[in-house]
This record gives sequence, structure tokens and C-alpha cells, in this order.
Amino acid sequence: MDYTQLAEKLVKFLDLRYEPVAVKVVKKGEPMPEGYKEPEKNLRHCQSIMKARKGESFIIPAGKHACVVGASSLGIIPSPEKVASGEFHHNLGMFDSVEAAAGMIANRPIFEPESRTATVVGPLKDAKVEPDVVILVDRPETVYWIVPASTYYKGGRVNFSSAAFQATCADTTILPTLTGEINISLGCFGCRKATDIENDEMLMGIPFNKLENIVNALEKLSEGPLPKARQK
Repeated sequence: MDYTQLAEKLVKFLDLRYEPVAVKVVKKGEPMPEGYKEPEKNLRHCQSIMKARKGESFIIPAGKHACVVGASSLGIIPSPEKVASGEFHHNLGMFDSVEAAAGMIANRPIFEPESRTATVVGPLKDAKVEPDVVILVDRPETVYWIVPASTYYKGGRVNFSSAAFQATCADTTILPTLTGEINISLGCFGCRKATDIENDEMLMGIPFNKLENIVNALEKLSEGPLPKARQK
């Protein structure tokens, strides 16, 4: 399936509110993908995801990333000392101590520092380069159906990992890329403060190399279990 077909099927089977978002984090040494514009103003990674779900596409190099926490976890810039020490997040009032905040940062999934040069973000249907992950932003019931779709062929259980911060960077971009498994996020402080994500919405990150199988499984689920569960 091509990107447009995958996106159309996801929207159709899940009745998505928004477009599925394709994300690629460009590795150092890779050519910059063509056909994308830089945003006029600096953007956080979460802001670019929320704009992409409504149709916009961007390439965002280091100088255009507005959030040093996200950009450092994405391997685009070095981690600032105040972030690594926990001081930054403790000062936001989200942790009881600097040590607690530092523990969160020490355990976040990251790409190797300065191993990436840019993020490429846009609707999956318009993707011009193979993404690393596809991110869905929607209601919990909608996002839920990715779980049975991901276990449709092999069974088993799905494990999720999240934290108080970094919903779109660590939770739904980096972790699915590193593990090769889907991951959810309920959102985070920064994402909910800086974007238009709704109170009843959450996020799902899907490794792109698993997406076609998941879409095929969703097609099977849409023939029975999915509509039956929604008819109440």
C-alpha cells in the first residue's frame, strides 16, 4: 500500500478525527528530504504534530525547534544542563525535588545526542519520505483499536511506557522507533499547555514497518468486532 492508501484506510476504519501524522527524524549524514518547507516560526515537536494532523507539513532543523527538551531527546541538540540536572522540570512544579525530576530525565528514551539533524512531520497521505513512525491523536476508544489490530496475528499483550513529560517526542516518536512496538501517551504537561490537543484526546505512536499489518488487521476488525462494539 502507498502512503495515501494507508492513511485513507486508517481514517475509514477508525473514523479518525484527524489525519494520521508521519514523522521521520533525519539521521546525521542523511540527505535532507526535498519538498518540505521550514515553519515560519520555531515549533515544538508537539506543536508540529498537532499542525500536521490538520494538514500542514514541515521540515524542522535544529534552529527551528522551539523546545530544547524535545529537541535534545530527539538527538538534534545536546541536552541542556538544567534539563539533565532536573532543575528545569522541578522549577515547573511538577516534581517534589530536583532529584525526582532528574530521575525522569535519566530514564527517558532518547536518540544518541547530536545523531539527528531535523524532524520531518506531515500528514501520512502527503508523505514524500518513508516515516519512522505514524502518530494518531484521537479519543481513547479510537486509539484502543490499534491494540487488537497489533495483536491480531500473533496474540500476546501490549506494554506501554509514559511519563509526565514528552508525549510526542519520547513516548510516541522515539520509543516506538527504538523498540519497534506501538506506544501510547495520555499527553503531557508541555503538549497540553502548548498545543490545541483536546482534553478527551490522547496519542498513539506506531512504528511504520508495522503499519501495513495493523491496517490489514483493522480491515478484518471492521467487518465485525469494531462496529459491534460501537453499536450501543
